[in-house]
Amino acid sequence: MEILAQLVVSGIAVGMIYAVIAFGYQLTFATSKTLNFGQGEALMLGALVGLSLTQWLGFVFMLPLVILFGLCQGAVVEWLGVRQSMRAKSEFGWIMATIALGIIFRNLAENVWGRDELKFPSPLPEEPLSLLGVNMLPMEVAVVVGALAMMLAVELFNRRSIYGKAVVAASADRDAAGLMGINTNLVITFSYALSSATAAIAGVLVGPLKPVGATMGAVLGLKAFAVAIIGGLSSGFGVIAGGLILGIVEKLTGFYIDSGYTDVPGLLLLLLVLAFKPAGLFGKTAIKKV
Repeated sequence: MEILAQLVVSGIAVGMIYAVIAFGYQLTFATSKTLNFGQGEALMLGALVGLSLTQWLGFVFMLPLVILFGLCQGAVVEWLGVRQSMRAKSEFGWIMATIALGIIFRNLAENVWGRDELKFPSPLPEEPLSLLGVNMLPMEVAVVVGALAMMLAVELFNRRSIYGKAVVAASADRDAAGLMGINTNLVITFSYALSSATAAIAGVLVGPLKPVGATMGAVLGLKAFAVAIIGGLSSGFGVIAGGLILGIVEKLTGFYIDSGYTDVPGLLLLLLVLAFKPAGLFGKTAIKKV
């Protein structure tokens, strides 16, 4: 029973990382109906930039700069990849553009930081905490708390600030928001910037728990996309639930079956959701009148 509890706790920490990245997918999909398939690379760059800045400034003073870097990186992706495709009326051009930019960022990271995996120093003690017989690293607790706090902050921003309300309006109906005087292009750019900033922070959170390197974002981005589909791109609660489901299932599979099958249950769940509930477990199917 203690082993099961241990696996669940570890799965929650991993699942919250997936949820934060999936939350970024949700932000861009809501405003533009597009996704940044280089979201994993935003996490990777956030981790590597954070690692470099930590050596000079320390963990606390590094965070605002990583957030600023993530905002700028996301805005560049939207301007170079997504906006040009939307102007050209290319229905799927943004897919290839965001994938291409992700590859460029990965190659850039390899040239700057090298291909070897690096160690991100933990800002918290590495001695595990024990609670009811379950051991957990302080950084795992920080990941869960930080991820929830970040998503709550974005939700409060959308509900309480005038700029956030503009994002919500554009999400509900982009054409109507434009007629009301809202700069929808700027809203889409902001959603991409915010999406990459959340991924960059996730990179800083996961850095002390996993080896940091130029290739770390590919798998995490793919799994987060699966989480977004499983939970539902239209549901904030869905991405959290989907992340927790995938994280816990992976840990249980790796321990009770075989570590080589860790990725299989999540992919099977993704296929089942796509087959029987395409809007996601917690998503809502939109009905358009024509």
